[in-house]
Amino acid sequence: MFLGQYEYRIDQKGRIAIPPKFREEFREGLIAVRGFEKCIVLYPPREWEKVAERFAALPATRSRSRRISRFTFSSAFDLELDGQGRIALPQPLRQYAEIKEIVVIAGLNTCIEIWDKELWEAERVLMDEQAWQIAESFEARS
Repeated sequence: MFLGQYEYRIDQKGRIAIPPKFREEFREGLIAVRGFEKCIVLYPPREWEKVAERFAALPATRSRSRRISRFTFSSAFDLELDGQGRIALPQPLRQYAEIKEIVVIAGLNTCIEIWDKELWEAERVLMDEQAWQIAESFEARS
């Protein structure tokens, strides 16, 4: 389970360290993909397989299904940790997520997100403002 948030500096080669407590989950590699917001999502291989299965179940005859599959899979990169527990973030993902110098790595239970620090701060404001409304909407569905 991925929990918490951590700040790291991206180096000149576009590498960031993965928090030590998360590295074991990524020892067999990881999949990096664009998030729906301006962030990068990292999945362990077994979690990525579950995501891929859900996408495979979408009807290929629907344009929305094809678009979301394109959005997701065309931006996916298969990466590995180096000997120091870092990954090199691909340029297309860094550009999409507007990553500059400092990133925030946020645990999301089964995956982690990487955010530019400024964008993360804006997202935190939205989360703080809307959390109670989102929670109530889940209750209404139960």
